[in-house]
Parts: sequence; C-alpha cells; structure tokens
Amino acid sequence: MRTVAVLVLDGSIGVELAGACQVFATAADPRTGADLYDVRVCGSAGTTIAAHRQAIFRADPPYPLRAAKQAHTLIVPAAFEAEPEAVEVVREAHRRGVRVASICTGAFVLAEAGLLDGRRATTHWAHAAELARRYPAVEVVPDALYVDDGDVLTSAGVTAGLDLCLHLVRRDHGAAVAATVARQLVMAPHRAGGQAQFVTTPVVEGNHSLEPVLHWIRDHLAEPLTLGTIATYASMSPRTLSRQFRAQTGTTPLRWLIRQRLARTQELLETTSLTVDQIATATGFGTADLLRQHFTKTFATTPTAYRRTFSDASEAAVGDLDRDDEVAAAFGAEVRDSQ
Repeated sequence: MRTVAVLVLDGSIGVELAGACQVFATAADPRTGADLYDVRVCGSAGTTIAAHRQAIFRADPPYPLRAAKQAHTLIVPAAFEAEPEAVEVVREAHRRGVRVASICTGAFVLAEAGLLDGRRATTHWAHAAELARRYPAVEVVPDALYVDDGDVLTSAGVTAGLDLCLHLVRRDHGAAVAATVARQLVMAPHRAGGQAQFVTTPVVEGNHSLEPVLHWIRDHLAEPLTLGTIATYASMSPRTLSRQFRAQTGTTPLRWLIRQRLARTQELLETTSLTVDQIATATGFGTADLLRQHFTKTFATTPTAYRRTFSDASEAAVGDLDRDDEVAAAFGAEVRDSQ
C-alpha cells in the first residue's frame, strides 16, 4: 500500500483538500477490494480551511507536518504562501524521493521550495502570470489542466486537482482502476483540452452542447471516423464542428478521438488477452503499427510493456512481444528522453 500525504496549510481550500483524499481513498484492488493507498492528512492543529476567500472551519490534522516526508506521494493543495516549516517539509520530502504534486496555487509552495526551477508547471489560469512573475525560473504553462514532470506534478484549480489525482492513480495502477474510481466519484476518467475552455463564460448552452456527439464517438470508436463523418452526425459543417469542439473541449475533434481510442486501448490491454492487432481493429486505429506509434508517442512505452505492468493476465498475447521490442528499439531514444 502506498502512502499519500495531503498537506494542510493555513487557508487551504476545503474542496481541494477533501477531493484529493477522496480520490486516493476510493482506489481499491479490483481482485480483493483492498485499499491501494493509505491517505494521511498532515498539518498543524487549528489550521484554517477556506472556501474561496472565506475561512469556514478549522482542521485538526491527525498527522504532523513532518510525517509528510515519509510518504510515497505528497499533495499540496492551494496556498499562495506557507510557513517556512511547511516549505522545508516539501523540499526535504522531494529530496528524499517523495513524488510531490500541487493543486491550484499550491504550485507557489513548490516554487518557493525550489522544486519548479527549470521545470514546466501550471496553476489556476487567474494566477499563472503571478507565478511566472514571482518565479522566473519556472516555465509556466497557463492553459494546462495539469503538468506531469515525473516526480513533480502541478495542476490548475479545484476540479483539475481531481484530474491530477486520478492521473496519479492511473500512473500507479492503470486505467481500469482509475476508471473505477472515476465512476465512483461520478467524474470523467480523462478530460481533454486545457484551461482555455474555462477562462471565459462557457459556450455550452442547450442544444449546442457536444455531449451527445462525444457519446456517439465513444460508441463508434472501431469505425473509420473522419471529421466529415462526425460533422454529418452532428448536423454541422466541419468548420463549425471544429470551432465548437475547440470551445467546449479545448482541442480538435481528431485529437480528442485519438485520446479516446488510446484510453480504450489501455483498458483492453489491462483487462483482455487480445493481441495488439485485434485491439487496433477494436479501437479504430486499423493497424497495429499505427496504434503502437500513437501509444508510444503518448505514453512513452509500448503496448506490451504497458500490459506487463498493468494487465490482469499473467502473459502478454502471443505475437505482440517481439514486434513491440522492435518498436521499443526504434523509439528507444525518444522514450528515454521523455522519461
């Protein structure tokens, strides 16, 4: 069981604190039902918990700040500033090899601890410019929902923190476990696009919502979908569809389609013994080579290597291993660089 420490700082946002705890506490072994994480809330007694700018209650964390240094993963919810002891705990935890992740303005604490120097990072869109101004050594990515830089991760505000925590579950235990957590919490397993879709007033209104179209695409992943095909189903011109997709999901129709096909590929690799060729057909990639190309570029690993890590089956499907080893060799330099 991996230990997750959730840091409570003065002024931490309640929903971010509770949301992070809920995601990890919900994750369970699909075979035994046993908890996969030991969630520990660490902080000082009497810490003020907030909703936006209003103090709403005080917390009495069961674990002291220093206990966070013993965790496998440390989550830092929103806080523009933290007492020196908390900053040092974050710095020391990372030095010891703890994976550190921030939600919203928790990125300011990570930056103060020096963890973001020379790294890409994000925070809530309303505070991205301030993060860049205060910490010029940080490469701020203002439109990302979250940024995974290996042992240090950052996310945008509130619900993007849930996305990040679910991403960590997916990294640790695979897409199937993460999807189960998402269903329990009634949230999307993966949200495409970035913060741009949330910066201004949402454009999704009534019959203009693309939700029925998104459901239709997911139900027809195995088919040879094109922009024209999707536009015809949506009763829109390709240009209008692309504009609506960008506004509502933050990405293009075809990029969103590829991401859904990859998510389905992860699920089939984990839960079935289908060969990569069969999965390529079932997910609409058509050929195993095209599936491998997209999978390796996105996840920095091959389908067979992913299956070895996360599959319920004891062995990879016959015929996949040799071909994937060839792909690993071809993409080896790129994969190593991305890791």
